[in-house]
Amino acid sequence: MAQVREDPRYGQARKEALYTIALAAANFIWWYAFAYGLGSRPVEEYTYVWGLPSWFFWSCVVGFLVFSFAAWIMVATCFKDIPLEGHPEEAPSQRVPGKGV
Repeated sequence: MAQVREDPRYGQARKEALYTIALAAANFIWWYAFAYGLGSRPVEEYTYVWGLPSWFFWSCVVGFLVFSFAAWIMVATCFKDIPLEGHPEEAPSQRVPGKGV
């Protein structure tokens, strides 16, 4: 029985998907912790940063900046540019038109 070899690009794509899910989960935890941690008090007890309630400033404004930068760092260091054409070890003459990757 012939062994089926997995395309090595799938491993990289799987790894990048896990990094993305982890970053999205961290972003949600950040947002939830600041929004409900600081925003669960009565309105009279709110503190303000730049005219915004502190819970909104820390959860939405700072969270956006932090996780935008984290996404940029993650893409620059962990993601690889992968060609989307056919299997890299497959010769162009072996590809069947219309069959995809």
